[in-house]
Amino acid sequence: MKSSLFLFALVLFFATSCQQNSAENKATATEATANAVSPKAATQVANRVDVLDFYGTHRCKTCKAIEANSRYTLDTYFAQAMKEGKLTFNVVNIDEEKNAEIAEKFEAAGTSLFLDVFKDGNETIIELTDFAFAKGNDQAAFSQELKSRIDEQLQKL
Repeated sequence: MKSSLFLFALVLFFATSCQQNSAENKATATEATANAVSPKAATQVANRVDVLDFYGTHRCKTCKAIEANSRYTLDTYFAQAMKEGKLTFNVVNIDEEKNAEIAEKFEAAGTSLFLDVFKDGNETIIELTDFAFAKGNDQAAFSQELKSRIDEQLQKL
């Protein structure tokens, strides 16, 4: 009986660990969608790096930090590359029907971070999700590593 209760509590904990107040999440999701660049709009520059931050409607503190730290890094270190279209930032809610195709392409089932590199007609997808969750709550460490990974890809263009 105790082990069943413990197992139930453990499952309940994991099922709700990325959920917050639904009103707060709806406001945050609406704001993120309003600030997002459509991944399809990024096709204007042939050789580029797209940063894709996938998320579900219900996000935990770390999930929100991944987006905020990604945005900070791009705004701080890559404003010119973004202005030129060599680098894009796409925030994608996987729970929205219109994003089903791109979520499936990247196999994003929750918060996930990717670099999608386009060079000379070839596409290379680099998953950064493990790094993002490991460093998501440390802005300095997150920003430095993301900057390094993006710099590496931009130099290859």
